[in-house]
Amino acid sequence: MAALQKRGRHSGVVVLFILLGTLWEARARTIRYSVPEELDKGSFVGNIANDLGLEPRELAERGARIVSRGRTQLFALNPRSGSLVTADRIDREELCAQTAPCLVSFNILIEDKLNLYPVEVEIVDINDNTPRFFREELEVKILENAVPSSRFPLMEVYDLDVGMNSLQGFKLSGNSHFSVDVRSEANRPKYPELVLERALDREGEAIYHLVLTAMDGGDPIRSGTAQILVIVLDVNDNAPVFTQPVYHVNVPENLPVGTPVLSVNATDQDEGVHAEITYSFLRVTEKISKIFCLNVSTGEISTSANLDYEDSSFYELDVEARDRPGLLDRAKVLITILDVNDNVPEVVVTSGSRSVAESTPPGTVIALFQVYDRDSGLNGLVTCSISRSLPFELEKSVDNYYQLLTSTVLDREQVSLYNITITATDKGIPPLSTETLIYLNVEDINDNPPAFPQSSYSVYIPENNPRGASIFSVTAHDPDSRENARVTYSLSEDTLQGASLSSYVSVNSDTGILYALHSFDYEQFRDLQLRVTAHDSGDPPLSSNVSLSIFILDQNDNTPEILYPAPPTDGSTGVELAPRSAEPGYLVTKVVAVDRDSGQNAWLSYRLLKASEPGLFAVGLHTGEVRTARALLDRDALKQSLVVAVQDHGQPPLSATVTLTYSHEVSLTADSRKSHVIFPQPNYADTLISQESCGKSEPLLIQEDSGFSKEEDSLVQVRLFL
Repeated sequence: MAALQKRGRHSGVVVLFILLGTLWEARARTIRYSVPEELDKGSFVGNIANDLGLEPRELAERGARIVSRGRTQLFALNPRSGSLVTADRIDREELCAQTAPCLVSFNILIEDKLNLYPVEVEIVDINDNTPRFFREELEVKILENAVPSSRFPLMEVYDLDVGMNSLQGFKLSGNSHFSVDVRSEANRPKYPELVLERALDREGEAIYHLVLTAMDGGDPIRSGTAQILVIVLDVNDNAPVFTQPVYHVNVPENLPVGTPVLSVNATDQDEGVHAEITYSFLRVTEKISKIFCLNVSTGEISTSANLDYEDSSFYELDVEARDRPGLLDRAKVLITILDVNDNVPEVVVTSGSRSVAESTPPGTVIALFQVYDRDSGLNGLVTCSISRSLPFELEKSVDNYYQLLTSTVLDREQVSLYNITITATDKGIPPLSTETLIYLNVEDINDNPPAFPQSSYSVYIPENNPRGASIFSVTAHDPDSRENARVTYSLSEDTLQGASLSSYVSVNSDTGILYALHSFDYEQFRDLQLRVTAHDSGDPPLSSNVSLSIFILDQNDNTPEILYPAPPTDGSTGVELAPRSAEPGYLVTKVVAVDRDSGQNAWLSYRLLKASEPGLFAVGLHTGEVRTARALLDRDALKQSLVVAVQDHGQPPLSATVTLTYSHEVSLTADSRKSHVIFPQPNYADTLISQESCGKSEPLLIQEDSGFSKEEDSLVQVRLFL
């Protein structure tokens, strides 16, 4: 009842300590509180919202939560009041045993900023445990010849409380022969000893019944009692004596089960049954009895279970050596367990993002994780690393926490998914390591315009193409994704011969296929200059242009046009004069023709298809010149007609013809001896002939005999009427 009253008084007292300190390289503020043990669930610990500089409602809004590892959660956040409260009753003795002070450390994580604030709560002891003896009754045998001031060990007493609430002293029931004394050793259990004040006489009194009381220093004081039965023995001059009062031994935690740890040894100067010694543990807890065993005859201590440094790093055993009559000695065995690097580091990702935009600036926190190794010393010292080829870096935070940050600007078009392997390695020999994989998607932003493979394109299209035919296709690639990569196409609004280009050519906005809206005519225009624009569907959209030159290819769709001789328009006649003595090859006239096509389609050839007087005239194949093939003769017909064909070199070839018709009269005068050849007005024909007719043109007919006598020197006048 006294303990409950005291607990009630303490439950209303909460002492708040807030200290500012430096944790590793990060300047972090450690919030410290103090609270007595055994408070009811939900008891106030401290105003955490105020100490974090937040309003109570901000705790929930900003995702504040407690993160800790390795133990049951002892505290909770009250979002309405902004207070830190107990999550359940806290038993300091169960939590920290004899360790003082009893500190509970954890972190407050503010989720929206990924900030950590270390918190430390001291659990203050209350006097809720009574001193207890390991045995409620003890039999002590003392030789009757024991000298005053002799000391006899009693059973151990323990109190789970600490400080003034722990064991402070002993009291022995009134007896003039005995007193009780305690030898205090720092950080060691208190062993009361029975002190002989006056010499004993077994014949006078062989048995003494004593009551030993152990008291703590709490308020109120708690106490426990044990019955001591003192039996006075007949003389056995020597008790067993250990070779040393304290035995020390260090053993690794991976010692195989059944391996001897050490041997204790006691000697007795007596002989016979008085010198027969047996060994035993003075006090054996259930835990120790499962781990160590003692050979009662040899004093050898060996393991009976696996050792685990992480469970307990130190054991203190009390060993007793007793002879047959009952005399005894005691020694301490201190066993230190050496840590072995048998635990791999653990990585616990506390918070993090699954994806990040590629526009994220360097230094952005991607994930927060904690590393933990149950080993100690170098075996428990862990370093974390990631591949240096990745655009990320690690930064150490508080309490073995690390932040994963971006070190450069990310580019989704180069890498869209990162598999980040975090390697945690301890410094043990050999070192142990573990790997944790974090997947991170890089989200696209519209940072790439559509791009054409070429800066310009040239397209060649034969004229007379069908309307609506596809003439070319352009494709632009956008390395972005989804809407940012969806490309549409359009044409620039330019004009050609006063008309919009869109009336000549159109483009499919989705496919980039260009279509001819007209049948192109090479003779009308020979090229079109376009600009195609590719737009993506991002926000804002990006675009790029490419120039497109469409060249019209000529087809042989125009017949040669004869310019000369031209049909007369005023009734006049052309007159060509040729001397009577003109030699063969004399130029009579020339057929001049053009073709509106180009290239080979405009190359022209001239042929004499038909002549009324074969062999009289010849036509130049490439020049169109009509020349005499021989001299004119009197016997030549008065009327002559020539059919000249003009043919291009296209496929298929096209041609036109012209017909020259003439007549002549010869008159001789005595004085002049001139002959006059008079040509009436001829007929004119311009006829389109087929490829077949051109191919069957008659060969030129040339007569070697001119028909004129060599003596005649008269001139021949030739009149050509066209």
